[in-house]
Amino acid sequence: MRKPKIIRMLFALSLGCFLMVIFYFNSNLKPASEELGERSSGQKPRRSPLQALYDGDQVESAVQAIHQGRRELLEEACHSYTRKRRVLIPDDLKHVIVDDQHGLLYCYVPKVACTNWKRVLMVLTGAARSLRDPLEIPANEAHVSGNLHTLSEYSTSQINQRLRSYLKFVFVREPFERLVSAYRNKFTRSYNTAFHKRYGTKIVRRHRPDPQPEALEKGDNVSFEEFVYYLVDPATQIEEPFNEHWERVHSLCHPCLIHYDVVGKYETLEQDSNYVLQLAGVEDQVHFPASSKSARTTGDMAAQFFHNISPFYQKKLYNLFRMDFLLFNYSVPSYLKF
Repeated sequence: MRKPKIIRMLFALSLGCFLMVIFYFNSNLKPASEELGERSSGQKPRRSPLQALYDGDQVESAVQAIHQGRRELLEEACHSYTRKRRVLIPDDLKHVIVDDQHGLLYCYVPKVACTNWKRVLMVLTGAARSLRDPLEIPANEAHVSGNLHTLSEYSTSQINQRLRSYLKFVFVREPFERLVSAYRNKFTRSYNTAFHKRYGTKIVRRHRPDPQPEALEKGDNVSFEEFVYYLVDPATQIEEPFNEHWERVHSLCHPCLIHYDVVGKYETLEQDSNYVLQLAGVEDQVHFPASSKSARTTGDMAAQFFHNISPFYQKKLYNLFRMDFLLFNYSVPSYLKF
């Protein structure tokens, strides 16, 4: 009769020891998110940018409210204007830059301060070597492939892990101001000969009656009207995708497939950039460069460029960029005549 009792006692003792071991290990394990940014030197763990955003005690409540409103408006617009949801593929993620050290994912949009954001991320990731001032990095170096990693380079499991736990942000701009800015930069600057040859000659050949031989060879005097004709021509996108400088933001960054935590705007660039750096806890390490406003494309300037565009082509162009207007809460420009 005593044997079963002894066996029961031994079993209870073993079970108690097993539970104590589990409790000990659980109490000493850290959540993965707490380990973000902790180095082997034994530095104190810091909160991830995502935790800083949703805990909400590190930033001004007014700024928080603005960005919460933008997230909600984007979600509502996606729900209203996109019918089918699909699975992300690596090609969708070629514009999403990864900063593993600080838990950041940044989708860059050309003509929306992306050069300066790439410079900042080069400083943060160490790609800038010893440089700490983003403006010391040459603009062309910021765009060199390989200096920064994109999310498309990772495995599926690594992509999913980063999409879940990193702070995802994008910067957008009034669509037609961005379009005019792209035109001015790529077609009116004499040094952009590569763009003139690649796109200018094609635009002249297709959309200019009786072009001169020199224009067909150089493509360096494309008018804004000809550029608009090129964009709305159905043959253009059948032949090849838009260049990233005038591709729509929703096609570059897929905001209805990727849940962006911060939607920065070019119109509030300094405030929104500082907000992201503050969430990342690096506002004392790097400063977002102040941009020169003298050469910036404004709404008034865009209105001048659209003055000679007929209402018919204004409407076609608006329809082409309509989703960017809707998703990011931009009004139809008052200078449009349709």
